[in-house]
Amino acid sequence: MQPKDTFFSRKQTINCGGELLDLTVPKIMGILNITPDSFYDGGKYTNIQDILLQIKKMITDGCDILDIGSYSSRPGAANISVDEELNRLLPVLEIIRKEFADIIISVDTFRSEVAKKVVNDFNVSIINDISAGDFDEKMFETIAQLQVPYIIMHMQGNPENMQKNPTYDHVISFLMNYFSEKIDRLKLLGVNDVIIDPGFGFGKTVEHNYEILKYLDDFKIFELPVLVGVSRKSMINKVLEISPNEALNGTTVLNTLALIQGANILRVHDVKEAKETVKLATKFLNAKLDNWHE
Repeated sequence: MQPKDTFFSRKQTINCGGELLDLTVPKIMGILNITPDSFYDGGKYTNIQDILLQIKKMITDGCDILDIGSYSSRPGAANISVDEELNRLLPVLEIIRKEFADIIISVDTFRSEVAKKVVNDFNVSIINDISAGDFDEKMFETIAQLQVPYIIMHMQGNPENMQKNPTYDHVISFLMNYFSEKIDRLKLLGVNDVIIDPGFGFGKTVEHNYEILKYLDDFKIFELPVLVGVSRKSMINKVLEISPNEALNGTTVLNTLALIQGANILRVHDVKEAKETVKLATKFLNAKLDNWHE
């Protein structure tokens, strides 16, 4: 079943706080988890000095967007309250805004209350929602009111159960229909900047993840930017039989394939390596041999 009536005009830019971010060259979203239990870097950035040093490093390495999460979404992660999420997030945002006033910030949250607070009080530019509005019925209307770019990700189930035997009749067809419905609703509400994230590792088997990566180009039908987050995930570690700490090379390989398949934003732990990947992949994709096919 093909999606219908879901087309936006071609999106080559997103509006981040009044500044247009050009996506004709893919951008790097650097991950900053201020959680005690994220799958790769949980507990690593809880001290404010460590946080500031890591942000400075990511900016120096070429980070275009800083994605901050205070709620772990790793498989089997426990739920936390809105208050706990805000208590982790707000003091960090306050200091970041003082030290790095111009950095484009994305906040990883599925709660409309959190989204409203961080956009209004800390000039957060992007909301990154792992549930695409499924966990908070007020989120779509909140995004429409805030008029910020909105990342919609697909997840089967929730973080506590998403990896317990995820099944699909046809994963690509399912995702096409899922995003078609979400985009239609957002379009009717007047949301202008929508970014699609297929949700690698979120309610998918290793095989599902590679099917999505192979057919990532199909998501161009929506004429919207596509974000890919495969950094150090189990789709690498299980195939290579390694730990997340050993998965940088595998991450680079999959990021390269994602770029060839049309990814616009790479969400990564390792900014320098991803930036180099974008430069080389862009050179490859733009290479021409004069008169060869004439």
